[in-house]
Amino acid sequence: MKLYKKHLSPLQIKNIFDKYIVENELILADDLLFLYELVLYFRPKKPKEVVSVTLQELLDYLIENEEHRFLLAQYIHQILKGRKFSRLVSDAGILQDSDFLYEVRKRISSKILPYQPQKDTLEYVLNQVFYKETDFIWINKIPFSELIELFDLLQFKDVFVDVQDKEGPLSEVLYALGLITQRMSGRSMESNIINMVPEYTHLESPFLGFENEFLEIEKAIRSGFIRCLKPDDLNYKQLVILHKQCLEFVNQAFKNSSKFGITLKVNQSLLRIRQQLIRVEILMSLLVVKEAVDKKVNSVNLALKLIEYNCYKNNVKSLVSESTQLIAYEITQYSAKTGEHYITETSKEYFRMFKAALGGGFIVGILCVIKILLSKAETSDFGFAFLYSMNYAVGFIMIYLLSFTLATKQPAMTAATIIKSIEEGIKKQTNNNEKHSAFAGLFARLFRSQFIAFVGNVILAFPVALAIIWLIDLSTGINITDTKWHTLLSDVNPIESPAVFHAAIAGVFLFLSGIISGNVSNKNKHNQVYYRIQENPFLKQTLGIRKTSKLAFWLEKKWPGIASNFWFGVFMGSTHSIGNFLGLNLDIRHITFASGNIALGAYGADFALNWITWMWCFIGLIVIGFMNFIVSFALSLGLAFRSRNIPLYEVFSLQKSVWVHFKRHPMHFFFPPISPKKI
Repeated sequence: MKLYKKHLSPLQIKNIFDKYIVENELILADDLLFLYELVLYFRPKKPKEVVSVTLQELLDYLIENEEHRFLLAQYIHQILKGRKFSRLVSDAGILQDSDFLYEVRKRISSKILPYQPQKDTLEYVLNQVFYKETDFIWINKIPFSELIELFDLLQFKDVFVDVQDKEGPLSEVLYALGLITQRMSGRSMESNIINMVPEYTHLESPFLGFENEFLEIEKAIRSGFIRCLKPDDLNYKQLVILHKQCLEFVNQAFKNSSKFGITLKVNQSLLRIRQQLIRVEILMSLLVVKEAVDKKVNSVNLALKLIEYNCYKNNVKSLVSESTQLIAYEITQYSAKTGEHYITETSKEYFRMFKAALGGGFIVGILCVIKILLSKAETSDFGFAFLYSMNYAVGFIMIYLLSFTLATKQPAMTAATIIKSIEEGIKKQTNNNEKHSAFAGLFARLFRSQFIAFVGNVILAFPVALAIIWLIDLSTGINITDTKWHTLLSDVNPIESPAVFHAAIAGVFLFLSGIISGNVSNKNKHNQVYYRIQENPFLKQTLGIRKTSKLAFWLEKKWPGIASNFWFGVFMGSTHSIGNFLGLNLDIRHITFASGNIALGAYGADFALNWITWMWCFIGLIVIGFMNFIVSFALSLGLAFRSRNIPLYEVFSLQKSVWVHFKRHPMHFFFPPISPKKI
């Protein structure tokens, strides 16, 4: 535990005062340098590490030096006089637009080159003095009793002294509250928000009620009828009830996202309303006075909040965290539903996966040969990117529609399924090795499902590619890989090429394809795409009601997967061309395609390969498959962790549980158990 206190000569604080106070007169009275140096003196080098920060040295000095205390008070009063801060309260740290990327760009640019407000605002003072994002951390560690003592020594007035002053702090708070309530009311009445809560269709909007109730309170305060709010005021109690109803409205909208889907724009709008409701709740609590001392306490708390809002207004981490959690949840929910059948349990399911993987390997073998033929075309990098992308995309879509399996596609679709077992394990009050035993068993099932998918893909991709190139050679007399065989084999060799890095890139694309699948499903659900197809009058007249309904159902079930596989193909096919454009060694390596390419390379070399080359091809195949699997699974699991707000340190417990399970049942990671018991 670290207490931050200046271990310097007592004259240090005096030196700062002597620098700006000469012969009992304050020099540079309108400048912020004096205040800046005082704050700099107490600011810790590592605010997050200190437990407490004390102002006792300053307090003692002010008590002992009456004249300097008076001049400091006069100086700070002069700085703060007439400073407007309503926009700081209503805007800082709150989403200003429903466009997520725009908001991120704006905050990042503000971090690099901070926005400077007008000099007549309090935000300008805070920007100049408390300019670090970590300032509120150490200020919040100052004992509140010391802040109250400083408030008294500098003879500050509480915000409730002159409620009718239109330039006073209380007037600024009321103006900010009114602005926020009006914004909430307007945003909550937009059609895309109302559609998320059909339960409120025939009910009066709680936001309108809240706005009207606040206007009554504001009118009473500004007219001087009341100076502050009392906890037992009927108007205040009604305001609290309406505020709770507004929160329930937003929570219900988020809850309905699983039923109606949600777009990033709607998600941002709801988040903005929630942030505004939280801000309103805090500000309203500062207007409530139960005892006389509360006026002073609330005034100090208002100052702390202003510093906090200004420090965190450009925080990108909190923006990304809040904005992506619900979307991540909905995406992984879709992946969980579609990914459950990728995890085999019984021997029957295991061999069914093997057959599906054989089908995937068959198509990939054909794609490998087509890519070699396309590589001989006379075209630009863009042309190759287009041709390769379409080759991959059509092939992946065929694999998907024919219910075949492509190895390493599973991790991106199954991570959310595993989350359920992790959440159950976290609830258990047992040791780390045992609490995630359900996860370890489920991971073993996933791993053996992945293993048999690898085997099925590789077993058939190799002979199919070999058979096709032989038939081409037999019919045309042309060996299409006679000049490319060395490149095909060296690309698989983890020693001669960056195959590991390229395999990791493919793993990232596998993860992105899972994201796209969930996002398309979620967006289409929100926009009622399938219902609009089902009820389209032209289609109903042309195809008939029954066929139109079947088409809508088929698209609902298949379209996310089609879109996902299409873009996966585009990613895979365009990477090398993009790498050439950027001057980077970018490419992709996938275990199934690597198997087909080994067959093509061996045929091009007329099988005149030594055992070392075969050995490195085999090792490369295993390494590529492992990197495809581990990267896509790790990214997908991270997304699922994010969506459920599970701490990342749980990964260590998961690793221990998997290792314990592997030592007990190593063969369960490769083959289904003979016993019918679920493992």
